[in-house]
Amino acid sequence: MSECVTFQHGKPRFDQDTFFGRLRHFLDVIDPSTLFVTEKRLQDSLELLHRFKRGSLPPGATDAQLWQAQKIKQAIIHPDTGEKIPMPFRMSGFIPFGTPVVVGLLLPHQTLASTVFWQCLNQSHNACVNYCNRNASKPAPVSKFVQGFLGAVTSAVSIAVGLNVLIQRARRLGPTTRLLVQRFIPFPAVATANVCNVVLMRHSELSEGISVLDDNGNVVGASKVAARLALLETALTRAVLPVPILILPPIIMSVLEKLPLLQRRPRLVLPVHSLVCLAAFALALPLAISLFPQTSQVGVNRLEPEIAAATDCKVVTYNKGL
Repeated sequence: MSECVTFQHGKPRFDQDTFFGRLRHFLDVIDPSTLFVTEKRLQDSLELLHRFKRGSLPPGATDAQLWQAQKIKQAIIHPDTGEKIPMPFRMSGFIPFGTPVVVGLLLPHQTLASTVFWQCLNQSHNACVNYCNRNASKPAPVSKFVQGFLGAVTSAVSIAVGLNVLIQRARRLGPTTRLLVQRFIPFPAVATANVCNVVLMRHSELSEGISVLDDNGNVVGASKVAARLALLETALTRAVLPVPILILPPIIMSVLEKLPLLQRRPRLVLPVHSLVCLAAFALALPLAISLFPQTSQVGVNRLEPEIAAATDCKVVTYNKGL
């Protein structure tokens, strides 16, 4: 039934005013099959969309083909820069490339060195994803990227190591309880670091503003108010994202590890752990990023006076980034 929806260039296929519509949209965005799109197919998709805009579609072109072409373009090409996003840092690559890091974060019996290593690796990946999927309507210096990365790593490592030390010194906790509690340490560390990462890396948007567009897609101006809204929505998304990823696997594994099969074959623990983390990641990512539409709307009466004076539209749009 969704195949019959009339194609609209640059518009989402599904209703972005409802959570379910956004969920269906972002399931397309994170579809890992787009990682295997060849350069020729990408160029064919871009050409098909270009011909649609010119009104010269080839005979037999269908709405389904146009929607698929737009899905490929949005998965690979940044909406502001028009450049290809490196494969590991696309939203469609977040789960395949991020799952091994999540598995490492949740490994039991972490040492100080392993805690620092996995937190640094996780925040390195997050920083690159944030940078490659940022709102790029305004240029930002690379120093902001470095600042966000260092701030996120510092906060993540500090919280993770600090909590580890506190738990080790908690004499009232038995060995089993201590091991279980340690498994939940990555959550507060990662959630806090994710927010720090986004805020520090995109802090310049608050002072310079981000572009807001009218109904025709024309830039009306740069709004600091829209930048605050975009940053708040992205930060909330990144704070919610680790909840199922870092909380569900420790709970599930604490139950599965008691099964006779895993007790007889301890070598199966790591593969099972990896599958549990993958399932949690696949569940969490679309739910978290569906909280807000990627292209959000805001009434001009909430923005700066110069923005309201520059357009007759009552509502303008902005790219909040991912």
